[in-house]
Amino acid sequence: MSHLMNTYNRQPVAFTHGEGVWMFDENGKRYLDALSGIAVNTLGHGHPRLVAAVSAQVGRLMHTSNVYRVREQEALSDKLTALAQMDDVFFCNSGCEANEAAIKLARMYGHQQGIDSPAIIVMEQAFHGRTLATLSATGNRKVQAGFEPLVSGFVRVPFDDLAAIEAVANNNPNVVAILFEVIQGEGGINICHNEFLQGLRKLCDAKNWLFMLDEVQSGIGRTGKWFAHQHAGVKPDVMTLAKGLGSGVPIGACLTAGRAFGVFKPGNHGSTFGGNPLACCAALTTLDVIEADKLIANATRQGENIRAGLQAALAGVSGIVDIRGEGLMIGVQLDRPCGDLVKQAIDAGLLINVTAESVIRLLPALTFSDADSKQLVDGLAALIKKFLGV
Repeated sequence: MSHLMNTYNRQPVAFTHGEGVWMFDENGKRYLDALSGIAVNTLGHGHPRLVAAVSAQVGRLMHTSNVYRVREQEALSDKLTALAQMDDVFFCNSGCEANEAAIKLARMYGHQQGIDSPAIIVMEQAFHGRTLATLSATGNRKVQAGFEPLVSGFVRVPFDDLAAIEAVANNNPNVVAILFEVIQGEGGINICHNEFLQGLRKLCDAKNWLFMLDEVQSGIGRTGKWFAHQHAGVKPDVMTLAKGLGSGVPIGACLTAGRAFGVFKPGNHGSTFGGNPLACCAALTTLDVIEADKLIANATRQGENIRAGLQAALAGVSGIVDIRGEGLMIGVQLDRPCGDLVKQAIDAGLLINVTAESVIRLLPALTFSDADSKQLVDGLAALIKKFLGV
């Protein structure tokens, strides 16, 4: 009997190892992994370059604390800011910590502007984490229930609705920033229009707000760009990253540029484990492999293969609401709750996820091949048809 706290509805399977895009359970059964640890295992499982680099780093130095310089952290900061064309970065351990840093930074920025009660605009259906501040920013009552009183200072608006935000801009002088996901992952793979991003960038500039993007799930090449906002040709003042950055080794990051640069001073924020040599080594190796193996282009290719394949296989099937996504961040929305499909897929040797009750979420590793994508399409389409009674 396990003594784990009862905080997860776990599936009845445990894995012993992984090879590429495959995982193996205790009985030796193999599973095609189309979830990659919820967008974490960017390079799949057991990637030889990552294994070698992390193993070597463990033998050299795992942790020193931020009392000292960390060479690997400095190298990673140079790499990330160059890719994002931003100015500096704070390293932490997770996406919610990165978003917590962004929220604190926005509040400090507001106080520096002379605003006593700074407010941040956030979106309906958003998910930013489970700390008290980030769950307060999250647009999901299930996440918030039982943890009241929530943290104040958030103004919620509909996702992808520029007019609603302009209305807030005209009526709330305390707003100092806007925080949202370019693609809402937990919310159901909801994608905002490029015009929305571009309009918000202009509005933030006009109002002197911080334009803060949560790219925890959509960043690190997943959508066919290094960062999803790059599809719209905009640049944030603050961007948060985590999940796929370390390919399984926990690391988060909060990047700043423009008016957000230099807001934090020594002592304003910190992390014991954040940016330690092991995590930064994993992240540096992940970024290097993505570049060397052209995995961003592959994310575009495989995303198109999977979406086109599913659209063809499910054409005319009653119960399919939408098949959408960008790169390897894909959602298949049904007209009914479909959580049971997760267990049915496990039985069939396929790892998927269902979010927002009726959206099948696919987040394959960036190393997926044409053959892997075809197998995913064939297997998932058959499961969906059976589930819908076709």
